[in-house]
Amino acid sequence: MANKATVTKEWLLVDAENETLGRLASMVAMLVRGKHKPTFTAHVDTGDHVVVINADKVRLTGSKMEDKEYQRFSGYPGGRTVEVAHKLHRRKPTALVEIAVRGMLPKTRLGRAQFTNLHVVAGTEHKHGAQSPRKIDLNSIK
Repeated sequence: MANKATVTKEWLLVDAENETLGRLASMVAMLVRGKHKPTFTAHVDTGDHVVVINADKVRLTGSKMEDKEYQRFSGYPGGRTVEVAHKLHRRKPTALVEIAVRGMLPKTRLGRAQFTNLHVVAGTEHKHGAQSPRKIDLNSIK
């Protein structure tokens, strides 16, 4: 079993250009959780840091861009705000990927800690070049 002292974290780079949102999110969530490692331990953060570039070029199949709705709550009565996917994508291009991956992580303190290992960028330039992330092809992971 892995523990906090024995975990080795790696930096990975994923290109989201022309990738389907759900398929991309499930693979990224697996990498962030660490389920691709043989030392995966459910109660330890064994996942890697994942940098997702070109998040603004992710695609949704069918008519989901016009039909899919995202909602948020302000906490006040009647404070529900509903936003269509293409408007959210135009306003905040990284939000679709972040929301999809967050929904696939555990809803616990560990899941919130693992979500901090996800770094989503709209373009190709990112600020994590000093960590020299290794480019990974999502089709090679199963």
